[in-house]
Amino acid sequence: MKQYTFPYGRGVQTVVLPEDHVAYELKGTGAAPVADVTKAVQKALRRVYPKDALSERVAPYEKVVIVVSDGTRRVYTPQMLDAVISELHDIGMADEQITLLVALGTHRLATKRELTEICGSWAGRLRVVQHDCRDKKQLAYVGTTAEGNVVYLNRLAAEADKIILTGGISFHDMAGFSGGRKAVLPGLAGYDTIMRNHALALNSEEIGGLNRCCDAARLEGNPMHEDMVEGASFIDPDFMINTVLGADGAVIDVVAGHWLTDWREGCRELLAADSVAIPQKADVTIASAGGYPKDINFYQATKAHMNAVFATKPGGIMILVMECPDISEPPEFAEAFGQSDTSAAEQALRQHFTIGAFSAYKTQEIIESMRAVFVVTERKNFDIMKRSGQIPVESLEEAWQAAKAILAEEGKEDYTIALMPYAASTLPVIKKTREEIEYDIE
Repeated sequence: MKQYTFPYGRGVQTVVLPEDHVAYELKGTGAAPVADVTKAVQKALRRVYPKDALSERVAPYEKVVIVVSDGTRRVYTPQMLDAVISELHDIGMADEQITLLVALGTHRLATKRELTEICGSWAGRLRVVQHDCRDKKQLAYVGTTAEGNVVYLNRLAAEADKIILTGGISFHDMAGFSGGRKAVLPGLAGYDTIMRNHALALNSEEIGGLNRCCDAARLEGNPMHEDMVEGASFIDPDFMINTVLGADGAVIDVVAGHWLTDWREGCRELLAADSVAIPQKADVTIASAGGYPKDINFYQATKAHMNAVFATKPGGIMILVMECPDISEPPEFAEAFGQSDTSAAEQALRQHFTIGAFSAYKTQEIIESMRAVFVVTERKNFDIMKRSGQIPVESLEEAWQAAKAILAEEGKEDYTIALMPYAASTLPVIKKTREEIEYDIE
């Protein structure tokens, strides 16, 4: 027997398991984290080709908008800002010429404390604006995509002299990868634009169901990603710097330069580090979203479901570890559960599409494909977890004992267990080779 540890909020949950039944523990391929994030950012800025260098893209007299991620993503924004703003100062730019624009997408406004966590000391020194997708006064029409998406973006960004994107690259269960163009759409887009983009993750009504091209590590043929790229191209950001985040949330690389081509290089870096070949799917998968902030709410934490399902046999058992202190955010996600089945959820979604409802639908589809899904979480979250079809418990040990009872009931003595302590950021790969997946990035 051996004790295993899984991130849970700002702490951990532990469980003792029969080691001979553990088929594998997925933690990525072990890419070494950078020793100093700020220095890694500075190094990335220096290795950019001269024509794409920040000093060549920005003039001292211009006004710059730096787009930053919201508080649900720990992408090391303060370190990126330290290096980027230092270079802008070296160019001759004053603080008054720089605005930080928080790309909230559909998320709630950040508190003053959260803004300090997001932007570091710059929150009290520079002008900080939070994007509000529902405030039409903030929005400007910039174009219509090939998919017919009428794109409204934050007016401040659309009218800025220069735009610099920051963010982090990790696997995304619909857009393939986060980072890059995602800072613009959905980050800075109007509500209707965001909904139209995300609705592309559904097949046409005639076909029905989920569009399987909208999945983790998939860019080729992904209409949601392609729509994001076209939307971002309407304002053609001048510079991008993104951290590449390993499975445990540490920075393993930093990419800078063009907002699309250099971002793709970051996606390849992540693919090499955190897509893990597995020999087989397991009877039981125990997975954590990765702790705070990846499990700050149920909506964010379901990224663990999206990846853990690739390691679990259909009709198997999943145990998810997620604290979810901010369980009710966003409201449309929590409220979307309770449909009789996924067919009813899909029909409701087609009548009124929201991102939260879509994520709930995709999560419910995964839950229904399993024999049982246990969720280790706070007791106050039990009602919503039950509505989603999951079985809430307060400890990982309790969940394991319940899973063992099911295995015994089914007469399974040679069962296998997969462990995913950072499931939201680790992609199990069983049928495709690494080369076949990399093709999907092109």
